[in-house]
Amino acid sequence: MPAEGGLDRRLRRIEEIVASLDSDSVDLDEALALFEEGVGHLRRAQQILQTAELKVEELIGAQGNEAREFEAPDQGDRDDGDRD
Repeated sequence: MPAEGGLDRRLRRIEEIVASLDSDSVDLDEALALFEEGVGHLRRAQQILQTAELKVEELIGAQGNEAREFEAPDQGDRDDGDRD
């Protein structure tokens, strides 16, 4: 079920705002309004991510497992199955 407001939509809008602020075509009032909007989207995106993290921890804990940091294997250790 997508989060309210959609994380992806918020991130795209933040990118649009940053691009607008990087351009020289916005005046100060518009820049402040865009900045304020961007901060709002950023705060909500952080809330969405924190909620998702808590849910993952809850699910892992319900299974009696502990969350641990993922360690990706070194590229040299990877077996692609293409060796003869």
